[in-house]
Amino acid sequence: MRKSGGVFDPAAIKAKITEKEEFSGSPGFWNDTKKAEKTMSELRALKGRIDPWEKLRAEIGDLEALFELADEAGDESMVGEIETHYKAIVERFEKLNILNLLSDEVDRNGAFLEIHAGAGGTEACDWASMLSRMYLRWAERRGFKVETVDLLEADGGIKSVTYQISGDFAFGYLKAESGIHRLVRISPFDANARRHTSFTSVHAFPILDDTIEVDIRPEDLRVDTYRAGGAGGQHVNKTDSAVRFTHLPTGIVVACQSERSQILNRQLAMNVLRARLYEYYKEKKEQENQKFAAEKKDISWGNQIRSYVFQPYTMVKDHRTKHETGNIQAVMDGDLDPFMEAWLNSKWKGLPLDGDDGDL
Repeated sequence: MRKSGGVFDPAAIKAKITEKEEFSGSPGFWNDTKKAEKTMSELRALKGRIDPWEKLRAEIGDLEALFELADEAGDESMVGEIETHYKAIVERFEKLNILNLLSDEVDRNGAFLEIHAGAGGTEACDWASMLSRMYLRWAERRGFKVETVDLLEADGGIKSVTYQISGDFAFGYLKAESGIHRLVRISPFDANARRHTSFTSVHAFPILDDTIEVDIRPEDLRVDTYRAGGAGGQHVNKTDSAVRFTHLPTGIVVACQSERSQILNRQLAMNVLRARLYEYYKEKKEQENQKFAAEKKDISWGNQIRSYVFQPYTMVKDHRTKHETGNIQAVMDGDLDPFMEAWLNSKWKGLPLDGDDGDL
């Protein structure tokens, strides 16, 4: 099939499936529960990559047979049915092709999504709030479950927020969003109606299951507890239930105040920390191996990955892939898949993903 041939090797995947099935049937396989669960998880992932393609290939064969029968019989009444089946197959192929690009170890997992307003006060906080709504709408479109892990509100919007987004391939898609997002518009907060530029950073981290080990030593952690914020009245938490972890070797800080129980907040904060450390060490290893060097730029102001222009014209443009659209309202309502898919395809094709191209 076009495009899919170079993405994965069916024969190699089938060989791995056979190897893991034989291993899972060996005596004493379940003696090491953690290792067994990891093997079974890998086996399910491998089957999940090959089985849908096998089914699609069988349906293509059925359609070809139907076409040949109709052609031999000269039966034009079947043209509509054949075209309908063909369009459905093409649509499924496109979806499977994108899923096939999501082949990293944690692509199938859920994600923690962090949004931080940049410099600019009210303008930046409003932009962070707009992006927050955009990602919530995207998750809603896909039927994903969203929970707020930590939220710091500010005048005009959000200073920072962390969401836990649960659903198949949530991280695989959302990792395309990590970077700086730039907004250009006539400010509703400026009495002189001047054009303003605002920046907000977005970071995605995978939700890790127990089969992926991340070593966190107790002596490397500083734990702070504090009283969770609230709207006031009877709903304010009267105890120090909010938790903040600081990982001393890396300087990574995570916080959680979504639960009333400090124990639950500790557990959730630890999950976020594991996710962030996993990405931190993975990126460090990639940099050491000089892999993906073209796309590994510091996430800092001036290295924006995408611009959203509201005035004097409307456009959303990704500076890494050059994908763009003039329908900015659809994007802000969560229509992000075309941008995510363009990024995934660019990574597979080996195109440079080098940030700002100077446009907009």
